[in-house]
Amino acid sequence: MAKRSVSKGVIKDIAIVGVGVLVIWFGLTLAFGTQNPFYVVASGSMTPELQVYDVLIVQGHEPFEDIEIGDIIVFNRPSDHNRVIVHRVVSIIDDDPITLRTKGDSNAASIPGTDFPITQEEYIGKVVYTLPQVGYVTQLLKPPINYFIIVVVIGIMIVKQITNKKKEKKITVSDPVDLENQDTIEELSDIYKIEKDHEYSEHVEELESTEDKKIDSDQVIKTDEETSEKDKEE
Repeated sequence: MAKRSVSKGVIKDIAIVGVGVLVIWFGLTLAFGTQNPFYVVASGSMTPELQVYDVLIVQGHEPFEDIEIGDIIVFNRPSDHNRVIVHRVVSIIDDDPITLRTKGDSNAASIPGTDFPITQEEYIGKVVYTLPQVGYVTQLLKPPINYFIIVVVIGIMIVKQITNKKKEKKITVSDPVDLENQDTIEELSDIYKIEKDHEYSEHVEELESTEDKKIDSDQVIKTDEETSEKDKEE
């Protein structure tokens, strides 16, 4: 029974974390106007401006027609769309439709099929912020380290649930009287130590004596009546 309760508690914690992550991610995608607002630099084609493992924050709400020469943009490789590229815009090769040519800062020249032609269809967004070297964290999420992290997190959740159950059990078994009200209990216990009021005591004793006398007189009257009735019968 206890194991089942712990399991339910762990599942609940994991569900809360999962929902929280999804809500945050959904909010970020809406705010930045792209399915993935974060990209990690994977090559040195943009050095020294961008280093490998830098994390880029991409603004998808930046209109493609407002992109200017010198801007760093993120786009799908035009030749096959199977790779994401981060390069700088170096020229506008057509105005209708708008077509751009890019180049890596450390590359000697633009590469056809990779750096151009870039149209609205390939465009993902403009780089607006850079978080230096934060991308190293992604290396920690690769197997087998990511599995170890997951096991540790679940272990912490289980220990937390067991600890909470022990605390609840201890509270249930302990004295139900609130210890904070101990002073009040002591004050109530002193009631029995209060000396009797002499005037009140005498009054009570007098009433009790009167009641006793009344009972005795009633018994005498009753006895006399019974004797009289008996004589009549004889």
